[in-house]
Amino acid sequence: MTSLLSILNRPWPWYVAGPLIGLAVPGLLIAGNKRLGVSSALRDICAACVPMQVSLLHYDWKKNVWNILFVAGILVGGFLAGWVFPNPGPVAISGHTVADLHRLGVPLQKGMLPVSLFSWKGLLSLKGLILMIGGGFLVGFGTRYAGGCTSGHGIMGLSSLQWPSLVAVSTFFAGGIFCTFLILPWILKL
Repeated sequence: MTSLLSILNRPWPWYVAGPLIGLAVPGLLIAGNKRLGVSSALRDICAACVPMQVSLLHYDWKKNVWNILFVAGILVGGFLAGWVFPNPGPVAISGHTVADLHRLGVPLQKGMLPVSLFSWKGLLSLKGLILMIGGGFLVGFGTRYAGGCTSGHGIMGLSSLQWPSLVAVSTFFAGGIFCTFLILPWILKL
């Protein structure tokens, strides 16, 4: 039991975690499911919980209960990884990455996250609230406009050779690079 806990307390290497994620796709395709993604599950949750007759949410969400369980598994897995089986060591970041982040104006006071943004004090400030509300709106709009989220397009869409998913994933990466080098340093200076 002790050796199992010591294995679970360390991050899994990419060559284990990656293939496990990849094996989910053929499993879903064999089971007859064509959709995988968090935004799909959130739509299903809204359809189940919102009593209004909104045309976007008016469908038989019960056929997609497995997708709701997928999101529940993400939440449970995140809790287990963060609280039950935490990595005891500090987050390992290369010196080059730390230097690049400092050059961009991203101060790393604790781990990989700038405390000025990722803390209760930062969140409850005017800047934090604007970033959360604005960022939430942009993510929601982008997910709806792209017809799915990063996990749906990146895992399911690309593996089933869907052209729109290739365009969406390319756009996600381009947007991430743009925000990292231009938007985030500007936000941190506010």
